[in-house]
Amino acid sequence: MVYKLGIQVTFKNAPLFKEFRAIAGVVLLVVLTLFAANCGGSSKASSTDSVEETTTEAPTTTDSPTTTTMVTTTSPPPTATKVSAGSTFAPLAAGSLTGKVVAIDPGHNGLNYAHSAEINQQVNIGTKTKECDTTGTATYAGYSETAHNWDVAQRLSTILRVAGATVVFTRSDDQGWGPCITERAAIGNNAHADVALSIHADGGPDSGTGFHVLYPYPVPGLSDKIAATSKVLGIDIRDAYAALTGMPFASYIGSSGLMQRDDLGGLNLSTVPKIFIEAGNMRNAGDAARLTDPAFRQKE
Repeated sequence: MVYKLGIQVTFKNAPLFKEFRAIAGVVLLVVLTLFAANCGGSSKASSTDSVEETTTEAPTTTDSPTTTTMVTTTSPPPTATKVSAGSTFAPLAAGSLTGKVVAIDPGHNGLNYAHSAEINQQVNIGTKTKECDTTGTATYAGYSETAHNWDVAQRLSTILRVAGATVVFTRSDDQGWGPCITERAAIGNNAHADVALSIHADGGPDSGTGFHVLYPYPVPGLSDKIAATSKVLGIDIRDAYAALTGMPFASYIGSSGLMQRDDLGGLNLSTVPKIFIEAGNMRNAGDAARLTDPAFRQKE
């Protein structure tokens, strides 16, 4: 989900908007940015495989938590490209997202595994109570999901900032623990973000491959006001991610790369359009090879 290219995308027959502005490099954010630039302010799926409940222990590290500074990186010049019929990409102009706010939530945190008491505290997500946070997963070779999520988030933030957007993070580094899933949602809400994106990689069955996008079920009094716009956002991000990375839709969960959820605090408690992306399955050898490859992450 990294973004090497700045692009503008026009999608035909989009239900809520005709034209989107996007960034390509972190591929997944392609449509996200477009949505942020233009939006104004199914069956219910169930699964025990929750991105907020993954328990695989991350690799040990001796780094200590740090705070506040948001890292940015530089990106190569924009290049025009075409993904598929009906979608046209052109360089995204600097400043074109001025006034827009994007909340980026890099899932989990690098030292969650060392703070089990804190992250196992129960919090209320509206439909149930569950753990404050979890450790995330990792490849069998030891590349952690938290490192992946943080890397992609940093690449994405650079592109968004060059385009003029204000970027808000739910955590300031990958060397601490938390925050709780309730706090992550509140950060995007309090920032009055135009859109919010939670970046993850899954820990599914070894035989399962592919990515999927999670969007909120319209829980009455909670996510019902942002469910429809979040679904549109999720579908467009799914389409862009598949086209630009070549990663297939998940073979082991969801349907056609999508899954609606009412058991994720980050979605239930959001008051702004929000989706989660599971960029691939870290426990599958093929997906792991892609996710650990910087060249692939540049296309994400």
